[in-house]
Amino acid sequence: MSQEIVVQAQPRLWLEDSILQPYVSRYGTHLCRGRYAPSTQRVYLCCVAHFAYWLTVERCSLSAIGEAMVARFLSEHLPVCSCPYPVRRLRHELRAALAQLLEVLRADGIGAQDPASDTAVAQDLARFDKHMRDVWGLADSTRRQRGRIVGELLLAHFSDQPITMSKIGATSVRQFVLGDHKRSAGSIRVIGGAVGCYLRFRSMSGDRISELMAAIPRAAHWRLASLPEVLSDAEIDELLQSFDQPFPSHRRAYAMTRCLIDLGLRSSEVVNLRLEDINWADGTISLMGTKGRRADLLPLPSATGSAIVAYLREERPQTSNRAIFVRHVAPYDAPIEKGVVKRAVLAGYRRCGWTRTGTHILRHSVASRLLRTGSSMKDIADVLRHRSLDTSAIYAKVDLTKLSAVALPWPRITWPNAAGWDLICVFQETRSPRLPASLTRQAILVP
Repeated sequence: MSQEIVVQAQPRLWLEDSILQPYVSRYGTHLCRGRYAPSTQRVYLCCVAHFAYWLTVERCSLSAIGEAMVARFLSEHLPVCSCPYPVRRLRHELRAALAQLLEVLRADGIGAQDPASDTAVAQDLARFDKHMRDVWGLADSTRRQRGRIVGELLLAHFSDQPITMSKIGATSVRQFVLGDHKRSAGSIRVIGGAVGCYLRFRSMSGDRISELMAAIPRAAHWRLASLPEVLSDAEIDELLQSFDQPFPSHRRAYAMTRCLIDLGLRSSEVVNLRLEDINWADGTISLMGTKGRRADLLPLPSATGSAIVAYLREERPQTSNRAIFVRHVAPYDAPIEKGVVKRAVLAGYRRCGWTRTGTHILRHSVASRLLRTGSSMKDIADVLRHRSLDTSAIYAKVDLTKLSAVALPWPRITWPNAAGWDLICVFQETRSPRLPASLTRQAILVP
């Protein structure tokens, strides 16, 4: 029994009389190494004791403990749990505690493998992911998204059976991509792109996929048709000032948001920033392993650097993690996810009273600000690290002041009528050069 963690007598007996007894001390050491608070350590050990008692009642073997066993405990036993006092019954506590237990068991080579990883679908998805990474060079986020979409398609058709592409019909592919009637054109493009990517991968294995490729619906999409949403300078100032309010981890949230606003970084790039990426003497920051899979060097604005320095000196906890932005709760050495960045920005939106839900708007705002100050498209593409100027062309539309100076009046034809009113017919875009076909059927009477 770990001496650092003190629990009640009954949970201690459950642990000592269970198959987990040899690993109790290692579990306590694991939590101490992760710098969990003493109160959290006690709660987690009591959760493991509850699980140990259930394992004893169910007469489970040590080799059977794995993700499936934990899921069964949470879904089948916990809702009808009648274990004697004292037991921990909060689902989130049990899930977190047992996740750490599985780590300890895996480190010793104990526990059952996830049965889903041995299925034909899981193996094919692993090969697909490897191909996307090694051959096509797709970013991690893109691979995860496409793997999830393709996994849903394959599981719906094959479950745990071998994959046979001839069993997938064109109609089912079309229905899968379209989904329900509420699916947007953007979602259809993303899902259709993922399915098409997988079908191209299967074609390299000799599968005939031409009919399935033709069945993928193509959602209507007009390039550069919509204006990107951007923040004004006043709104940016309001957002930054919202971080002056005291709240937990406010220096980290402020520094991450400045990286988004000042450098135009993506959330994943903020998360991946490391201490050695900043050259304080030269005032530069290096970006490695970005979406473009290349190394970039950007100037570090003084305001951004000051925010990072304040975080490093006054708020960043001690950790072996070399990332600039780290976890503020145990385990401290584990990396943070990009969701931390998004939640920090969305919290700032709420403090401002906004209903916006995305962080990419800050990247759009960088381009808009550069455009207003007279920067060229080449400069904007360099700052945002776009490989093609066409990718940055969408931002040319946000400068409405300059666009209004070159905008032409809307074409129309006016015929006087006998009643003293003018019948105005507005032109409609059409391929026909004849005048009648280029007029709308709707007419507006004006005096």
